Amino acid sequence: MSAEPLAPATGDSPDDTADKEPHSPAEAESGGSGSGGSVWAGLRPLVLRLHFYAGVLVAPFLLVAAMTGLLYAGSFQAEKLVYAHELRVPVGDRELPISQQVAAARKAHPEGEISAVRPSPEDGATTRVLLSGVKGVDPDHTLAVFVDPYTGKVRGALEQYGSTGALPLRTWIDEFHRDLHLGQTGRLYSEFAASWLWVIALGGVVLWLSRRRKKRTPRAVALPDRTATGRRRTMSFHGAVGLWVALGLLFLSATGLTWSTYAGANVEDLRAALGQTTPTVSATVGGGEHAGHHMGSGSMPGMDMGGTGEAAGHTADVGLDTVLTAARAEDLDNPVEIVPPAEPGSAYVVSQIQRSWPEKQDSVAIDPATGEVTDVQRFADYPVLAKLSRWGIDLHTGNLCGLVNQIALAALALALILLIVWGYRMWWQRGRASAFGRPIPRGAWRRVPLYVLLPLAAATAMIGYYLPLLGIPLAAFLAVDIVAGQIARRRATPAA
Repeated sequence: MSAEPLAPATGDSPDDTADKEPHSPAEAESGGSGSGGSVWAGLRPLVLRLHFYAGVLVAPFLLVAAMTGLLYAGSFQAEKLVYAHELRVPVGDRELPISQQVAAARKAHPEGEISAVRPSPEDGATTRVLLSGVKGVDPDHTLAVFVDPYTGKVRGALEQYGSTGALPLRTWIDEFHRDLHLGQTGRLYSEFAASWLWVIALGGVVLWLSRRRKKRTPRAVALPDRTATGRRRTMSFHGAVGLWVALGLLFLSATGLTWSTYAGANVEDLRAALGQTTPTVSATVGGGEHAGHHMGSGSMPGMDMGGTGEAAGHTADVGLDTVLTAARAEDLDNPVEIVPPAEPGSAYVVSQIQRSWPEKQDSVAIDPATGEVTDVQRFADYPVLAKLSRWGIDLHTGNLCGLVNQIALAALALALILLIVWGYRMWWQRGRASAFGRPIPRGAWRRVPLYVLLPLAAATAMIGYYLPLLGIPLAAFLAVDIVAGQIARRRATPAA
């Protein structure tokens, strides 16, 4: 949530005076009954000041993240419409062996190397043959060749990115949301926004609930006051909507940080220390005589020799059809991805790639010489944090619950945009025409009891260490604020 105002100009309505800051310790102590009220009376101005400045300064970054996130939420359905020709085909009587489908793709596109194959996941869906090292294709992307599984006809080829198989439209929007198409440097904007979103949201909830503490009915707390006017009306909508979406914003902040540049690395280190990293299937097979090979630009094993499992210039290979059959025997149903042996001594890896609920993430390794399963990794055996990370990321990206998930993300993005607009409007209304955007007075921290201030400072420093794009800007803000305060005091001191 964005900035909640303080100390309204003369002439504000009675309700606005609830935001006025106490100007003496005696006033602060009278802010509530008992020690709890005294502590909150000291903390409230500090929370209000932080919420105000964080809202004003971070809101532009949050606005960009919300608007691009809104676009991304709609990109899944748009992708299905834009690329319908490549993605869908009329349902036929029976599917061709996967080896024949891949052979058709290689005949149409002999360039590059086969990095993976995604067999048709459902009736009427095309098979994707993924090629890496193709000239003109981003090195981090692949060229997806779409094959009709019933006829072997190639329907087209498109650049693909990521484990969810994003095609050009969704890839462009995804990268726009993640880094504004500025590369690694651009990712700092999204990490900065995610680092501060939870602080602003939590601060706003605490301020709103404290403001409404005397209005006991849930309706008064959770719904905006439609009878209010001016700044009170704006604040009412800002606070009520912010309360409704706070949990969603906290979730977006937390999950967004898990794969950010700096905070994400800290999360990975913590998971590693706790033994909670995501396990992977072992692709190593024993014995050098049965070494696998990388599927290159030439012929592919098990295809051009009548399905015998051998191709000129390669060691024996059981071929894709046998590999897929072996994976099915291990209960790896659709959708799956087959990754060929990357080097001598490695195996085929077949993995389930369903990111919607229920997750399907089982994987197996298969010896290319014998077709035997050499290792199995079940999603059910993942550590708890690995599962939570997988579910959290898929929910954040709109995959876990499909269309419902995407609609919920779009609603959250719209709500965040409205909160930012209302926040800036309150900033404008707070100053009236004579003093636009008057800031919150300094010195709020002096009203916080020492036994609260010291642990709070220590906790803030620790959080700032693990979330550097929260800690560094906060430290910079404090430094600037201290210098500005010193300058203001010198100007206010009469010359001798």
